[in-house]
Amino acid sequence: MNAFRLLGLIAASASLCACNPLMQGSLNTLGASLNGPASLEVTQAQVDALPYYQIQVTTKYGSAVMALVRVQGDLQYWRASSNQLLLLQDGIVVRTLGFPDDLLGTRLTVDSPFHSGLQRVVKGQASQRWIDLGPGYQLGVPLSGSLAPVGIETVRILDQDHALLRVDEHLSSPIKGMSASNRYWVDPNDGFVLQSRQQVTPSLNVTITQLRPLRRKP
Repeated sequence: MNAFRLLGLIAASASLCACNPLMQGSLNTLGASLNGPASLEVTQAQVDALPYYQIQVTTKYGSAVMALVRVQGDLQYWRASSNQLLLLQDGIVVRTLGFPDDLLGTRLTVDSPFHSGLQRVVKGQASQRWIDLGPGYQLGVPLSGSLAPVGIETVRILDQDHALLRVDEHLSSPIKGMSASNRYWVDPNDGFVLQSRQQVTPSLNVTITQLRPLRRKP
């Protein structure tokens, strides 16, 4: 999807979040966050009061609640009230719009372990993808990595504890700032990523928490 269509999607969905206090307040923090960090506390009652799927995104710029505004195949489009857009595929951030140094695109291998579910990975299993970066239009940057299950950890989301399998991904890249260690906390039964910490671009590291997830039935 090109930038003009993404911008059109933002405009079409503007009324979704603008009048809601949680969405407006939360991404006022990310909108203002481009100048400095801001904290955001979200409660279960606030999430339950909103009639759509939600994630919380935390960066060095601040924290925000994003709403699901579109699903296209296995792509999910999440939008903030200050107009940032984030695309997820199988738990991976594959594109952003409205952040500093946006991620323009991501291509996964056909047999990517993210497609089949991270609950099945074994130590040392390879992961490979290619990304396009905004600054300098660096296209097809390879990210080569290896995955390793670490074990079950307790992750608290809102007011509930979850026993999740932590999977680490160690990435190497020829681009400075993209060699990193990502972490994914997944449902050990189906591999659904409930929380993750990902290096998206050299200057953007995000933590994503599913507050009200869209989970497809098998």
